[in-house]
Amino acid sequence: MSADPRTSHASQVRIHLARLTGNLRLLQDLAGERPLWPAIKANAYGHGAALVARHLVGLGYGTLCVAHAGEALELKQAGVDATFVVLSAALPESAEAFVEHGLEPVVCTLEMLEALSRAAGRARRRVAVHVKVDTGMGRIGIRPGEVAGFLARCRELPGLRVRGLMSHFSRADEADKACSREQLEAFRRVAEATRAQVEVRHLANSAALFDLPESLFDAARPGIAIYGLAPSPTLANPRVRELRPVLEWTTRVTFLKEVAAGTGLSYGHAFHTARPSLIATIPLGYGDGLARSLSNRLTLLVGGTRCPQVGRITMDQSLVDVTALRGRVAPGDEVVVIGRQGGEELTADELAATLGTIHYEIVTAIARRVPRVAVE
Repeated sequence: MSADPRTSHASQVRIHLARLTGNLRLLQDLAGERPLWPAIKANAYGHGAALVARHLVGLGYGTLCVAHAGEALELKQAGVDATFVVLSAALPESAEAFVEHGLEPVVCTLEMLEALSRAAGRARRRVAVHVKVDTGMGRIGIRPGEVAGFLARCRELPGLRVRGLMSHFSRADEADKACSREQLEAFRRVAEATRAQVEVRHLANSAALFDLPESLFDAARPGIAIYGLAPSPTLANPRVRELRPVLEWTTRVTFLKEVAAGTGLSYGHAFHTARPSLIATIPLGYGDGLARSLSNRLTLLVGGTRCPQVGRITMDQSLVDVTALRGRVAPGDEVVVIGRQGGEELTADELAATLGTIHYEIVTAIARRVPRVAVE
């Protein structure tokens, strides 16, 4: 059911589905005939998991990666018919949920293997698992030297099917690929030694699809690149420039007021006008994912013009100095946070640079209360 425009949030995130399709075509071209298992964790990197997942399934992508079982269950309840690989380590207490809902956990502890086997036995089902090897990320996974014994235990336990053997790059987005090649070689040795015991070997992420084609085994798990955001500005493959950002973030002017020079604005009066000014209010704040630490450091697009945000960003509203647009701005006008307006463009990378972070954090921080709207 579509939102009632009389009561809906004046802000929205627009998801350009044609750009999403184009990015997948590019990544699939890089992967060749190998299947892509797109990562849609963290609400599809802030893009709206259900919206993105339905589109991916419609394009023929049947295996999707999430971070937690709860993310997969939300999508199944929303009618998304796909196989879900759950990438984060889970506790044994969650084994029954994995078996009941047919999810495929990433495993790296004997305790989880045994819990899954017991749950599978009670349900009279089999559960597919992906064995995680720590080749240098240092987060989760078993050491390469432990893989043979771990797989032997998998074979002993009833109800388990080892679908995948996997690892994860820690520095594939860097210009220097020495560490990544060490990880690749460690994984290759394990993959070759266990070839007959697993169905699918997968290692490549977004950065590796562009710069480490030798890491393409049987499947690849692209994440950020799906959404048209480059994994890193240092990638060597020029095709990374073909990616197109899928997300635009906009809001609207809800109020305008003229204020005198020297007027303090917003909480704490952290900003005072230096001249008579026209100030616009927008219904967007840190409760929507617009970081409070951007206060007085942010530029927004109004009428195709870069306008400074002024005063402290509050939970639900912020202020913009639109004095330069006096006589050419009105309540209801669009304000762009990320995206293009006229000849100007603001990017997630620009916001990230201001905050000293990465664009992953910018887009995943956009709150769920901001509607995601598909643009065909």
